[in-house]
Amino acid sequence: MNLRFYHAFVLTMEEQEKECGDRELWIRDDRIVYIGHPADEEERAQAMKRCQILPHGFHREIDCAGDVLMPGFQNAHAHSGMTLLRSAADDLPLSEWLNQQIFPREAMLTPQDIKTLTKLAIMEYVSGGITSVFDMYLAPDETAEAFIETGMRCVQCGTVNTFTHSVSQLEDFYLRLNELHPLMGYRLGFHAEYTTDFKLLKQIAALSEKYKAPVYMHLSETEREVAECRERYGRSPVAFLESIGMFEHGGAGYHCVHVSDEDMEILAEKNVGVVTNPASNMKLVSGIAPVAEMVKRGICIAVGTDGPASNNSLDFFKEMYLLSVLAKWREKEPAAVSPMQILRMACINGARVMGLPDCGCLREGAKADMIRINMKQPEMRPLHGTGSGKLEAEKFAANLVYSGSKRDVCMTMVDGRILYENGQYELNLSKDNLYEQVERIADRIVRGK
Repeated sequence: MNLRFYHAFVLTMEEQEKECGDRELWIRDDRIVYIGHPADEEERAQAMKRCQILPHGFHREIDCAGDVLMPGFQNAHAHSGMTLLRSAADDLPLSEWLNQQIFPREAMLTPQDIKTLTKLAIMEYVSGGITSVFDMYLAPDETAEAFIETGMRCVQCGTVNTFTHSVSQLEDFYLRLNELHPLMGYRLGFHAEYTTDFKLLKQIAALSEKYKAPVYMHLSETEREVAECRERYGRSPVAFLESIGMFEHGGAGYHCVHVSDEDMEILAEKNVGVVTNPASNMKLVSGIAPVAEMVKRGICIAVGTDGPASNNSLDFFKEMYLLSVLAKWREKEPAAVSPMQILRMACINGARVMGLPDCGCLREGAKADMIRINMKQPEMRPLHGTGSGKLEAEKFAANLVYSGSKRDVCMTMVDGRILYENGQYELNLSKDNLYEQVERIADRIVRGK
């Protein structure tokens, strides 16, 4: 489908962008083919010819009326199928929460349950401007079906541990799911050092070497995790995993709250990114990640919601705000991390961590994954401009990070298809039927009916 957006402030998220101009953005099928401001009809006709769009060839032309078009948020760590456990296991420390509340209930889930629960999460993602999800959960095939059927983009991460999946299954998922569909990817991964025995970890490191592929895992989330790893191996989780070759081809660690200077040196040297999850970390009292220090060291920082059982919402605006104010508090520095830096973490860095180079910014040739922000909401005013109908990028970023909310998202597009617009979902599902299915699963597993 060919789409034309006009009268829009376009925030591309490219390096050193200072302002958002009043521009047009054109889409052909799944790609952005034009960003600019034609001076007249002749220039527009020439641009359409260059973009291989026939005269009168737009299926829809959308007047954005001064709203902002920007890249969608990249949720770089999530457990979508855990929507079942939202508000079902609250106010507990991580170990008790995981072992006594989460694992026993997850053991009762069927693959079809997980597919249904994942679709519920997808509704929440698109209504809040999330266009890609790095998902880590128990039924990769059914999870893939949920994302593909709804038109949502997903990269899955392996969940190997001593109790779930095997290294041979990990390799099978890696080979099959990376070839399954343009909206689906798969990366090597395991749950965490503390849930995965030494033999398995060595096998995963060998698999990474075999395919020259990055590896992803929960990493240094709690003080207890780090202390117990030191008791087992005499090293921190970061140093131990580096010593067995786990980071030879990069990857990322989820959380990385309790990392030392030595750990951060390893992460930077091995090109291992960090996905910070501020809401989950605070709710589980895990702590505040040293994000500002990691930025100084050149570590790629992305943002994730974690699962709805530990968050409990899948709201990127909340994550961005918490990331900002917690960094200020931790460093005792008001300018610890700027709003534009946080926005880049939420968009470009997330795409980089997931291995989606065409999804983190708006440019000609990039994937048409983007959102529209309603600039007519009171929290988006005043419009701080630079004159001549331009919006100052840093001031817009500040509005979005400090005062923005999900209600400001009036459109979410993935792969050139609008999945959410003005409160309406286009996800190939019945909302009412889905809600009924979710309640039946909750009756069986949570409420014991």
